[in-house]
Amino acid sequence: MSLSYKIGALLLTLLTGRPVAWAQNAATPVVIQVELDDIVHPVSASYVSDGIKHASDVGAQAIILRIDTPGGLADSMRSMVESILSSPVPVITWVGPNGARAASAGFFVLLAGDVAVMAPGTNSGAAHPVTATGQKIEDVMEKKVVSDASAYIRSYTSKRGRNVQLAESAVTESRSFTAEEALKDNLIDAVISDTQGIIDKYDGKEIRRFDDRRVALKLRGAKIQTFEMTRRQRILSRVLDPNLAFILALAGLLGLYVEITHPGLIAPGVLGAISLILALFAFNMLPVNWAGAALILLAIILFVLEATITSHGILAIGGIISMIVGGLMLVDGPIPQMRVRLSTTVGVTLPLAAITVILVRLVLLSHRRKSEVGEEAMIGEVGVAKTEVHQDGKVLVHGEYWNASAERPIPAGARVRVVRVHGLRIEVEQT
Repeated sequence: MSLSYKIGALLLTLLTGRPVAWAQNAATPVVIQVELDDIVHPVSASYVSDGIKHASDVGAQAIILRIDTPGGLADSMRSMVESILSSPVPVITWVGPNGARAASAGFFVLLAGDVAVMAPGTNSGAAHPVTATGQKIEDVMEKKVVSDASAYIRSYTSKRGRNVQLAESAVTESRSFTAEEALKDNLIDAVISDTQGIIDKYDGKEIRRFDDRRVALKLRGAKIQTFEMTRRQRILSRVLDPNLAFILALAGLLGLYVEITHPGLIAPGVLGAISLILALFAFNMLPVNWAGAALILLAIILFVLEATITSHGILAIGGIISMIVGGLMLVDGPIPQMRVRLSTTVGVTLPLAAITVILVRLVLLSHRRKSEVGEEAMIGEVGVAKTEVHQDGKVLVHGEYWNASAERPIPAGARVRVVRVHGLRIEVEQT
């Protein structure tokens, strides 16, 4: 291995923050394994693209893209397919291990591979476009969306030599296939249980790439290296869970409200700002229904009004209903995993309603409560006139002697009440 290669690999490691494998050693070929075991969204699409680039940088013989996904966003799926079709390194897509699935968008990704493999007991398909409620799109819009998706899957399955009609039926008829059915009908190339089985079967086999080049896979004794998500991608991938994004948004608003009403606490404001920014990032990536967001905002307003207006709970109930409905509508995900669950909305709404109403009432009570220090604290206090009080005099209030005056004369020994404070002098009246 040349010194220049080592220096180049070291610089690449420093720049990317990822270790570079010494793949140049011909005695130990490298296969990069990329794990698509998440929803198909912008972060997972970026991760797959990074994995393909990494495999090219280290001179890997092949990429095994392991798929276990319920599907996801169409734009992110297209980005993955584009990365696979243009990959300089052969890509073997594999639905595994046993019991895994490549549903909806995952079906498109599976068929994009140079070699498509499924493990026994896996399934794929059900790629019909759906709305946020999980129902098929209707009428003219359905025809447009389905026609576009059908043409897209035909565009590369035909080039791969796979069963175009059957692949299209997964889009138009929502058909799903077991591994054995997919192999029998020429949707995939093999049914293999594990990655080592893939290496053993395809070592020395010649495959045709998407650009029509013929490539022989030299996989004997290959070392499989799993390409991990970066810490940033792992965090953002979790944040893109609509349920977590919904919780972060409400927690952020609550934290900022606590900081505004109780200046100086710092922690609620900082944590609230971070939570809100992460939620906004997620909502920017996810298909958000702004009618749902408006209902959530209305719910918060109703909770605040409940604390200030005597509505006998009507406003609070309206706010709870508004927030639950808004939460369910908030994300227009194409699969259930990309929508906010009912259990999440109910579990967050009820505590938030109680906390918001209680906090607002505490703030209002604190504003209405008479100050216990300073000049305002003296007004209304009761004491005793120690001398006759008119233009001048002495009174005892709170165990302290004060210079006092009164509009009408007050005899010594009479009970008095403070009505005004003028610095160190008070004005009183007889009670």
